[in-house]
Amino acid sequence: MFENLLSPIKINKLTIKNRTAYPSLGVLFSLDRKLNNRYYNYFQEIAQGGAGIVTVGPVGVDFIGSGLLTMAIDKDEYIPSFQKMTNIIKKEGASPWIQLFHAGAYSHPMMIDNKTPKAPSKIYSSYSRTEPDEMTIEEIKETQNAFVQAAIRAKEAGFEGVEIIASAGYLITQFLSPLKNQRTDGYGGSFENRVRFPSEIIKTMREKLGDDYPLGIRMAGNDLVARSNTDSEMPAIAKVYEACGIDVINVTGGWHESKVPQLPMELPRGTFSFFAQNIKKAVSIPVMASNRITTPFEAENIIKDGFADMVNLGRVLIADPEWPNKAKQGRPEEIRPCVGCNQGCTDQIFSGSPVFCLGNPRAGFEGERVITKTDSPKNVLVVGAGVGGLEAAITAKKQGHNVEIYEKDDEIGGQLWIAGTPPHKQELLEFVRYYRAMLNKHEISVQFNTIVTLELLKEKNPDHIIVAEGAEPLVPPIEGVDDPCVYTSWDILRDNPKLGEKVAVIGGGAVGLETAHFIASKGTMSPEVLHFLFRYDAVPVERLREYVFSGTSKVTVFEMLAKTGAGVGKSTKWILFGNLDKYNVESNTSAKVLSVKKGLVRFETEGKIIEEQFDNVVIASGSKSVKKVSDKIEALGIPFSVIGDGVAPRQLNDAIHGGFLAALEI
Repeated sequence: MFENLLSPIKINKLTIKNRTAYPSLGVLFSLDRKLNNRYYNYFQEIAQGGAGIVTVGPVGVDFIGSGLLTMAIDKDEYIPSFQKMTNIIKKEGASPWIQLFHAGAYSHPMMIDNKTPKAPSKIYSSYSRTEPDEMTIEEIKETQNAFVQAAIRAKEAGFEGVEIIASAGYLITQFLSPLKNQRTDGYGGSFENRVRFPSEIIKTMREKLGDDYPLGIRMAGNDLVARSNTDSEMPAIAKVYEACGIDVINVTGGWHESKVPQLPMELPRGTFSFFAQNIKKAVSIPVMASNRITTPFEAENIIKDGFADMVNLGRVLIADPEWPNKAKQGRPEEIRPCVGCNQGCTDQIFSGSPVFCLGNPRAGFEGERVITKTDSPKNVLVVGAGVGGLEAAITAKKQGHNVEIYEKDDEIGGQLWIAGTPPHKQELLEFVRYYRAMLNKHEISVQFNTIVTLELLKEKNPDHIIVAEGAEPLVPPIEGVDDPCVYTSWDILRDNPKLGEKVAVIGGGAVGLETAHFIASKGTMSPEVLHFLFRYDAVPVERLREYVFSGTSKVTVFEMLAKTGAGVGKSTKWILFGNLDKYNVESNTSAKVLSVKKGLVRFETEGKIIEEQFDNVVIASGSKSVKKVSDKIEALGIPFSVIGDGVAPRQLNDAIHGGFLAALEI
């Protein structure tokens, strides 16, 4: 079914069983630079899932370049723990690799005992918010040696390949970039001088490790930062890497400080495969493609169509480690999706917290959250087929219980259909696909168009009830909210009604801003039309830009707090705010709305009462729990659990994780 994806490939003299690789991803499972059981359990699960290469990393080559939160291999005493890791990965049939890491100017001082980071030049870093010290020649040689010694330790620890990180804005990227490298000695200035730092590392590493040992490098396909290297310069850098002894090149996007999204669902699937193709044309060694490659179908086409020789499945394997096995077994519909939400991975990293997954409640908890078959199956009734109820039902069925779901609507998914409506949020609907497949696989019955009452529960008399009633819009007691021109955000995202030229959105939290984005994008040019007109040079490019961002409604957001964006993820807030700016959405903060009668919004700000007329008003002031069953169920005397928004309005991950945990406790 996926013959190219699943075929073996040789890197140097090492045969990899298929074309999938788990790349280095920071997960922050320790605070002491050391491996622990949480790491072992995590990587064992990834390896069991069928990936060809499993890369452990990032792993620091010295303290100042990696700090407290990153695994390290800068001392011989770390070798035994990594030997344990490589043995685990090999036992599961995967090839263990390691990524060697140095952040350069990206090192945060608080993570390196408040020392000053080291970099090619003394240029302020907006990422670490500090000005690094310029490396002396002696420090350059020490750092190069640290890379080489780390690679020697990695080989001794049993890793079958070493990857050097030269992407994302880290140290090697800083040496390569004319923006960050302003040295005037032999390591700066000309192209030849800027590539000298990584070239010397690779050549020495090749000499010390031997000709047959696989060496890889992860490079940017385009820095995506003004005045730095673009996809025009990157092929020449790749050729240098190959000439110095690199065996495989792993191509990703740009820097962390780039203003082009590289990870979230805003990024179309497989976008950066074009960067991999650009590098592949320049070299004769295998090339990997990265970033938002989500399904086996996409991965197969990337390899079949010559974009790359392998694919990286990073967060995709956090969402479902069994992705490669399910592809091999012809079960792609059963792959739990990575929707590019960034909430459990990137947002956690930015907060200095361990990684989890919104959609996979076991990710990061592999040792604790174990599904085991029960010796005493029970009849379990689940109220509600939103994601919380679905996850609970499937988990309970995996444990051996008899499960039945009752849903008031005619479809599963609940609020997913609302959450997946705003621009670039359609990926969330992949959960509907997944849960449909799992209900079918586990033969779980769903009774649609059925409102659960106490009488029904008495009649069914289950052994356990899981209540996942969800939430409903919270409508504040503002004068005029019952006027025909007033909607809730749920009305807008669910029914997409016709709106007027001026629309007010009351509430500037996550839901309010997503709703504002959706409304502002109504009536704009579609990607298909844009592509057609661009292809035939039918309309000037600047005019096309106007059509893309000029919709039929002018949107204004009103927020009581001093800032909008409460509840928006740290790593994606800048993207949403940027889109709102592009669509000319205005915001009134510190604005208390007093009335919306007949579309006339009266609001108080800075002690003044202001009025503005709108054609429509949208209330986006949050939600409240539905408790029609949960408030009465205790009287039945049947054991029960309340999950998701039924407890309190929360995030999607709370519903999925809550459903999973409730099932484990039956």
